[in-house]
Amino acid sequence: MPEPIVGLHHVTAIASDPQRNLDFYCEVLGLRFVKRTVNFDDPGSYHFYFGDDIGSPGSILTFFAWPQVPRGRVGTGETSALAFSVPASSLHFWERRILAAGSPVDHAGERFGNPVLSLGDPDGMRIELVGSDNPLPIVASRTSDIPAEYAIRGFDGVTLCEAGFEFTAKVLEKMGFARAGQEENRIRFVSSATAPGNRIDILVQPQPVYGHMGAGTVHHIAFRAPSDSAQLEWREVLSKVPLNVTSVLDRTYFHSIYFREPGGVLFEIATDRPGFAFDEPVEHLGEALKLPAWLEERRADIEQVLLPIELPHLRKEQADA
Repeated sequence: MPEPIVGLHHVTAIASDPQRNLDFYCEVLGLRFVKRTVNFDDPGSYHFYFGDDIGSPGSILTFFAWPQVPRGRVGTGETSALAFSVPASSLHFWERRILAAGSPVDHAGERFGNPVLSLGDPDGMRIELVGSDNPLPIVASRTSDIPAEYAIRGFDGVTLCEAGFEFTAKVLEKMGFARAGQEENRIRFVSSATAPGNRIDILVQPQPVYGHMGAGTVHHIAFRAPSDSAQLEWREVLSKVPLNVTSVLDRTYFHSIYFREPGGVLFEIATDRPGFAFDEPVEHLGEALKLPAWLEERRADIEQVLLPIELPHLRKEQADA
């Protein structure tokens, strides 16, 4: 078998307003804007990456920013919520901060022994802050005013909304996730590693309502492969399940393979390297538009189409100057 999958690499969602998306995830949630590029399949639109200070795998939330895209509807066959891990002692701080930003936040009670705050982003995507008594170390964002002791520790995991769970469970188990518990219609699978994003919940909906993609929905979730060779081994293993796994695609900052699990959610396996400092220094991540080599000759046309954006921390620095 290949090297074990330890958890999530990134989650990719859809946003309708690039600047509003930037402001919320940087100013409210305190993530760092680690990469400004374009959707390689739609170069006239942004692809944003947020994460910890260096863009560590397991901390990365990305968005296809499609201006004016209609709001989607979450249903079965989709990721219905993503969860970040925070210190349990920080939940009061987070509740006050989110309310002060004008966003509603709810106490969702305890889940498998951990307290959960629930909120929506500006497009209505469901985000959970899960309190941990043993939070993982953090590489805190240098562009955020959130104290390091309160900062987001990367992903806790995701919730898949499914009509059933047995076939999806077999795929997760093949990938190294073990069934760890059940609360009502929520079944939890956890990897053997202590790493960000090491748990996947399946929420079974006995009366399925099918969703559709749009603003506020998750496009796909990506798991980590430590190397290109491990990724190729996983491709061989999963193709024998059998699953229809794509060939390897070069995403500049990682290499990717994709497949749909039996419940309909689009899965990706992405390599940890090259990483986000591949084409700009860590000190200046996200400050310039980065394009793959094959799009550079179209830079002028692409820049003319993209909406102008301001990075919140640079905007503040200019206002204070």
